[in-house]
Amino acid sequence: MRCCDGVVCWTRREVRNVIRSLLGLLAIATVSLSGIAAASAHPHVFVAARSELLYAPDGTITGVRHAWTFDDMFSTYALQGIPSKTPGTYTREELAPLAQTNVESLKEYAFFTFAKADGKKERFNDPIDYYLEKTDLGLTLHFTLPFKTPFKTKKLALEVFDPSFFIDFSLEKKDPIKLVGAPAACTMGIQRPSDGAAKAQTMNEDTFMNGENSNFGAMFANKVTVDCP
Repeated sequence: MRCCDGVVCWTRREVRNVIRSLLGLLAIATVSLSGIAAASAHPHVFVAARSELLYAPDGTITGVRHAWTFDDMFSTYALQGIPSKTPGTYTREELAPLAQTNVESLKEYAFFTFAKADGKKERFNDPIDYYLEKTDLGLTLHFTLPFKTPFKTKKLALEVFDPSFFIDFSLEKKDPIKLVGAPAACTMGIQRPSDGAAKAQTMNEDTFMNGENSNFGAMFANKVTVDCP
């Protein structure tokens, strides 16, 4: 069985993937899927990301603050069924339940954020200071990931990606990463991946479902390094 909008069809397997994987937007899973248009292969959702690395006055790294803007198609889909006093305009309060659903569900996917300090994996606490914002660019999820144990390190490595490549994360073109409160001697490097979408779209959906490419997205991770002598 396929669910079609007259242009592009989704298999029921793809529909289940949407419900399970679109950043935990389970609150809108009951919305009719007849209006969705999507590509026949990965990725299905595109996110433009900005991030800030947060430092305490003593040089300790305390967390990561994200702002993820979803593509127009997904933003439109996510907002279906969300009531607002002014049509087409949404306040933080109106989007608060959806924001909570997002951040609670992100934990299952390790927040798509992976950090290492001097080669040692660092883990995060649950997100704080989260909210959704609707602008002309789309729906943006803001949230902060505090590290379980703040730390000092000479070399920090941060990656943002979806291992399954269901979601394609790309860094904003201007000022995608900022160091907030970092020691003056710290330097930052950014590695933008090549476009993995073109390759992924040559692979059918079953290729991703059978597990052989469960970590395909790692090849196209956005990588940030910070060196503090």
